[in-house]
Amino acid sequence: MNKRWYGSAIVLLMCAVLVFTSACSGNKNGGNTATGGANSASETGDNGGSEAGERKELTIDVFSMLANYAGEQPGWFAKLVKDKFNIKLNIIASNLAGGQQKVATMMASGDLGDLVVFGTNGKDYQDAIKAGLLLDWTKDDLLNKYGQGLLENAPEAIEANKKQFGGGTSVYGVGFDVGTGEGPSEGATMNYGPNLRWDLYQKLGSPEIKTLNDYLPVLKQMQELEPKSENGRPTYGISLWSDWDGSYMTLAKVIAQFHGYNEGDGLNPAGLILTHQNKDEWQGVLDEDGYYLQGLRFYYDANQMGLLDPDSLTQKFSDVSNKIKDGQVLFSHFPWVDNVYNTPERTAEGKGFALVPFADEKITSYGQSPYGGNRVWAIGSKAKEPERIMEFLSWLYSPEGVMESNYGPKGLAWDIDENGKPFVTEYGWKALPANSEPVPAEYGGGTFKDGTNQINNTTLKLTNINPDTGETYDYSLWTSTLNHDPDPVTKSWREAMGVMTAREYFVKNDMIEVSKPFFTTEPPATVPAQMQQKIDGIGKIIKEYSWKMIFAKNEDEFNRLKEEMITKSKGLGYDEAVAYEAGNAEKMVFPYR
Repeated sequence: MNKRWYGSAIVLLMCAVLVFTSACSGNKNGGNTATGGANSASETGDNGGSEAGERKELTIDVFSMLANYAGEQPGWFAKLVKDKFNIKLNIIASNLAGGQQKVATMMASGDLGDLVVFGTNGKDYQDAIKAGLLLDWTKDDLLNKYGQGLLENAPEAIEANKKQFGGGTSVYGVGFDVGTGEGPSEGATMNYGPNLRWDLYQKLGSPEIKTLNDYLPVLKQMQELEPKSENGRPTYGISLWSDWDGSYMTLAKVIAQFHGYNEGDGLNPAGLILTHQNKDEWQGVLDEDGYYLQGLRFYYDANQMGLLDPDSLTQKFSDVSNKIKDGQVLFSHFPWVDNVYNTPERTAEGKGFALVPFADEKITSYGQSPYGGNRVWAIGSKAKEPERIMEFLSWLYSPEGVMESNYGPKGLAWDIDENGKPFVTEYGWKALPANSEPVPAEYGGGTFKDGTNQINNTTLKLTNINPDTGETYDYSLWTSTLNHDPDPVTKSWREAMGVMTAREYFVKNDMIEVSKPFFTTEPPATVPAQMQQKIDGIGKIIKEYSWKMIFAKNEDEFNRLKEEMITKSKGLGYDEAVAYEAGNAEKMVFPYR
């Protein structure tokens, strides 16, 4: 049941993505775990001037709470950074070693490394400021002297950080995904699907899908058309993973994001409520007719039909990615995930995933925010040569830095034509977005995928207009890309849908909820320890029972488990926790709602 509130509209800085968190961008490869220490930036060579070749080589520890890779940055991005700045990047990834305990250990050591990436601007970030672990960018005029790219391209994000976290005078970081303009913030494809194997869907005559549940009989027929993958493994309509779970089963929550809702209350993004993108409405995750329970029912029904991968509970995202790559999975929650299947070789054969929306869909779009999102770039207070780190970070926020850190050096996967417009090169069509295409030695060697920027945080929204070209940074929206001879899958999809891109389809058919930017000088509140402990305890119950429910033997067991989940959660204070989160949500209502 939707709840509504009325009251003062005090707004908070918009959080852009969770993600899945660990999810959201890119499927990075793992590596050897790195560790940080005091004064961890190391240098070799002679003193020099401003050019990379005239400077000492500097190795900086990049402590990224979002990275899915640890160790020295490899490949083309490593060579770019070395050539431009004579810097090597040693990435420390708490995701791969210790999680929150790793964060706590680094905090306790008094040294967070040289360049620091926070997953949110909540407790860890605010505690780091209070403990003196982050550099004030106004000290020694660091930002003004070495941060031109930041000042030119993210001025409102800098000012927001100053007002929220620096008492109006200091700057301790900058948010990610700084955006301008209106409309969806996504490129040609959206953050969410659902996407299906388009070739199999067409073989079935493209049956109409009105509601989420209508996917199931279609997936069953697709499974019957292709019961085995290319390597002879069984196919599944849907495959899930559990390593993204927080206070609930994350992929059940995604069903709400297909309907215009987002996770959390804006302060505690992994809490127990779901808030509408643009209306003053919210749902508790255990609401009887809410989207979370609808998601559990959807997966239960899929399992009853033999469509759900039996490994779903025990596998990780990387396992599912490999299954999608092999052709074992027919339904994709996120378009960026199924890119591993849509290789040039397969799409040339007419095989590939594409958007197949349902008529009731109202997909979530995070929109553009000049204030940036809640993932923060910062510099450690013990960093050596912070001016060089600031130069590097500022470059990442510049047009050149956005292009090259995402797509490689100019001339490899992309270039500029005689009219000053960007285009994808012949090599780029093989390599982008992150394919295992060999990279020439002069650009760093290895494969394009392995050489991608492993820090795993963004700077400017790729859908911003690049002032140097007059087109977006996102290559999928370039005029040259849209006019490029499409592969058979893309051509067939465009003809069937009557649009060029998934983004265009959702906008044209009013099937999208786009958040609008907002800002307040108040920093995001942190959840009191006692309340967080309560939410965590309830979350364990919800996660445990959610997975049991979708694999229930029959309807009676499904309903019994649901009642047990609700009863136990309420016994641990679910109603109190939901009321607390709803109170937080009331403080972040948009003035125009």
